[in-house]
Amino acid sequence: MECISVFDMLKIGVGPSSSHTLGPWRAAERWLQELKDDNVFNTVTRIQVDLYGSLSLTGIGHATDLAVMLGLSGSDPEYIPTETIDIIIASITNTEKLVLGNEKIIDFDMQSEIVFNKVFLPFHSNAITFTAFSMNTEIHQSTFYSIGGGFVIKEERTVDAENQELKSEFPFPVDKATELLAFCKSENKTISEIVLENERSLRDDKTIDHELQRIWQTMLDCMFTGCHTEGTLPGGLNVRRRAYDMHKNLNIEMPYVTSQDWLQSIRQSEVKFRQILKWVSCFALSVNEVNASLGRVVTAPTNGSAGVIPAVLMYYMVIENHEADFKHIKQFLLVAGEIGSIFKKGATISAAMGGCQAEIGVSSAMAAAALTELLGGSPEQVMIAAEIAMEHHLGLTCDPIGGLVQIPCIERNAMGAIKAINAAELALDTDPKNAKVPLDKVVETMWETAKDMNNKYKETSEGGLAVRVNMADC
Repeated sequence: MECISVFDMLKIGVGPSSSHTLGPWRAAERWLQELKDDNVFNTVTRIQVDLYGSLSLTGIGHATDLAVMLGLSGSDPEYIPTETIDIIIASITNTEKLVLGNEKIIDFDMQSEIVFNKVFLPFHSNAITFTAFSMNTEIHQSTFYSIGGGFVIKEERTVDAENQELKSEFPFPVDKATELLAFCKSENKTISEIVLENERSLRDDKTIDHELQRIWQTMLDCMFTGCHTEGTLPGGLNVRRRAYDMHKNLNIEMPYVTSQDWLQSIRQSEVKFRQILKWVSCFALSVNEVNASLGRVVTAPTNGSAGVIPAVLMYYMVIENHEADFKHIKQFLLVAGEIGSIFKKGATISAAMGGCQAEIGVSSAMAAAALTELLGGSPEQVMIAAEIAMEHHLGLTCDPIGGLVQIPCIERNAMGAIKAINAAELALDTDPKNAKVPLDKVVETMWETAKDMNNKYKETSEGGLAVRVNMADC
């Protein structure tokens, strides 16, 4: 049984994509370690990177090539100052030199040594192969698969092995929603309390709180940055940032210099129903505009869906409960992470495998469930909220124009957040005895839908809006 931590589902990284940016970045880091472990790092004179499947088809728009170079350079996506990204890339491009692992300078021409292969490998649609040479002799090769949400595996090692290498067995192991509900009943605990006990088997309370604080602060800073940054998104679609204008039209001007001051200023303003819709949309858009600009975000569970959970949590803090504090934030994130792990285990969180239902649909279910517990819902109602949110995202395709995580991705985060709030309200008004569709059945249905979906609607830019809208006309 997989032991997936909340911190696996909510990772701090750099946009625009968890599967196409963060995953390849982490794969490059792991490959560098393999070179060192095999004692060949110091003999490397040249490397080649081959991208396959969806990584190849939408790699340029998702900055996969840039992520690979940053990973090979030894930069960490969680901590790299985002303002230095362009400087590092420009240096590699202009000098055709790469400081491998930040230790060894080698020749590197990205045009010839990052190869976009328009074919799919059988194991997974997101594949990347690294090959190292000493002079003209191949000395090492490894293939990795980016399976969504920043998770990276190798074919010869199962997902179970990947997780068990890092994690011991949880006291309350969960693969399905029914198992989680059974633990809640037998232990007389809420979902967040069960999840917290699992996390305590991996790390102490101080570390858990510190890391959850860091995740929330990254989300808050991301929204703050997005709401205060004007201009056009990079990539060629000429998409104007909308969060800045929405925020300017909504915000009652008050003095603030930090994201925390900003949060308090919004809490002090009177917000009516139509403004609530606009605020939630503004929060979601702001995150994904930062994501589209190679900014720092939290995968929730992916970069492309990173705006839903912070937007709904902000809704709770600025609309539902002005006294909300870290205790509520912690509770929200614990529930959200657990619901996301159920979808990952039973289906997928990769758009390249399941379409956008696997990203926006899952994030909406995570947010709906977490909000329901904060609003006083029972564990059964939490599951109902997650089910409702996903049920109304089933079949959602992934067809990004130009392979960019912009259209329709950014707006979909706003829609996913609004649906999550609506799902929570519907769940709170539902008697669990009258619920007809269990969450586990929706997870199974989502996976069946994913397998039946035509590949051109799975993050390939070969169908839907991606072929109906010409980038040149944008």
